Amino acid sequence: MENSRMHPMMIVAATSVTLVSLLGAASIAGILPNSQAKQNEMTAPVAAQAAVPAASPLPSASAKPAAPAPAPRRVVEHKTVVHHSYAQAPAPAPAPAPVAQNSPLGMGIGAVVGGLLGNQVGSGNGRKLATVAGAVGGAYAGNEIAKRNQQQQ
Repeated sequence: MENSRMHPMMIVAATSVTLVSLLGAASIAGILPNSQAKQNEMTAPVAAQAAVPAASPLPSASAKPAAPAPAPRRVVEHKTVVHHSYAQAPAPAPAPAPVAQNSPLGMGIGAVVGGLLGNQVGSGNGRKLATVAGAVGGAYAGNEIAKRNQQQQ
């Protein structure tokens, strides 16, 4: 029979991709309060119009003609943008940092310790993989520790 269970890491990966996608879409849409998205205002401003009094059934002699409605405001104005470029003073060259050398001793000690720790994990092929991963990780960590000790001296 085939095992139909999904691996837990696949579930975690699918969930994280879904969550990041939803957060990205919410940020683009401007739903998130801290997003930098700008709302696209598609509505034009409504021009204020003077209230026209209700027409009376009897015409009167003192009726004044209605004032013309004010022109709508211009929504978009085009402006010319000028970019100036100024010559910058050359920055002084930074002092070269002392270069720490790779330490074979640190790498060797780290690889041995990491390999021993990795060998304590799992069984069969898993133990072999853990030993190799522990040795590589230990070599890296031992090298970094040796570099830091060289820089401090």
